[in-house]
This record gives sequence, structure tokens and C-alpha cells, in this order.
Amino acid sequence: VGGGQLVVNYGVNRVRFPAPVPAGGRVRGRFRIASFEESEAGGRATVAATIECDGVEKPVCVAELVILTLS
Repeated sequence: VGGGQLVVNYGVNRVRFPAPVPAGGRVRGRFRIASFEESEAGGRATVAATIECDGVEKPVCVAELVILTLS
């Protein structure tokens, strides 16, 4: 995500928890860059995150992570 000197977790949008994680459940995450906007100061990336759990049909968490890179 850019060549910034500093990377900042700016926040999380649209967080949903469609299903619970059972005790002892194994989770895994899939992440993809949904968008990236460049600016003079660096850039802003939106990362789509999907967290899944073994044995659970639906994702256990779906969210958009917002990350800033500053030069």
C-alpha cells in the first residue's frame, strides 16, 4: 500500500458479525484492497476483510478497514 513512511489504522467501517465463533473455533481471514486514493501526503486504502470459522457456514465478521499511509 504505497511507499509511505508511516501507516496508520484510521478506522473500521461497516462492521458486521453474521455468525458467532464457537469456543475453540479456528478462524482465518481473507483481505483484499477494495480501493486506494493517492494524495500529496500519502494515500488512503480501504481493505475488505472477511473472517471465517471452520464448521460455520456464514462469515463470522465482515468489515472495511481504512488505512492511511503518510510520506
